[in-house]
Amino acid sequence: MNRPHRRRSDNRRELLCDCAISVLAAEGGRGLTHRAVDRAAEVPEGTTKNYFPTRESLLEAAAGRMTRLHAEAVGRLRDTTPRGITPTEVARLYPGLLHRAVREDPTQLLAMVELYLEAVRRPGVREALGRMASSNARASAGLHTAAGLPGSPRDAGVLDAYFLGTAVTLLALPDEALRTVGMDDLHALGTRLFHAAVPGTPDDDPAHHQAGPTG
Repeated sequence: MNRPHRRRSDNRRELLCDCAISVLAAEGGRGLTHRAVDRAAEVPEGTTKNYFPTRESLLEAAAGRMTRLHAEAVGRLRDTTPRGITPTEVARLYPGLLHRAVREDPTQLLAMVELYLEAVRRPGVREALGRMASSNARASAGLHTAAGLPGSPRDAGVLDAYFLGTAVTLLALPDEALRTVGMDDLHALGTRLFHAAVPGTPDDDPAHHQAGPTG
């Protein structure tokens, strides 16, 4: 598997966290070592261990970094949302988000899955992911409120969970299986996820039913 593209930060701590995310995505949880992050960051051996002495502290730092990156992304989306945006227009954002997460650069998604697995046994990682989920839900709820939707963090949290599960399925299953189970149209999937999780948004837009497979 090719190593996913990683973003570069001028801040050493952030750089190491970004590279830890990249290693998680490329190599999985077992491949996340201090030396692997040193190599990915192109820093002297031992640098990562100086910043994050234990593997758990490295995992927690990676989860915290992802929390900040996700909050920034949702914040930018909210800040650039035009006034008067409609629920239908908000719904149309989700197919694009799903496409980017799965088809363009799955680094964040793959790393997220690995962190979720680690969180089952590591309380510190679980707490970091909990902060991420809560932050994402509040930010998404604010976007929904701007469109005149109920804007409940609970609804936004359910939508995030639907989104994650769907995205993982799209990455894991072969195309033939996705066609068999009716998940080969990313546009339809993204729209349906939104309508399934957010109340007061009847799935009355026929456009996605006419769209061909985008996967």
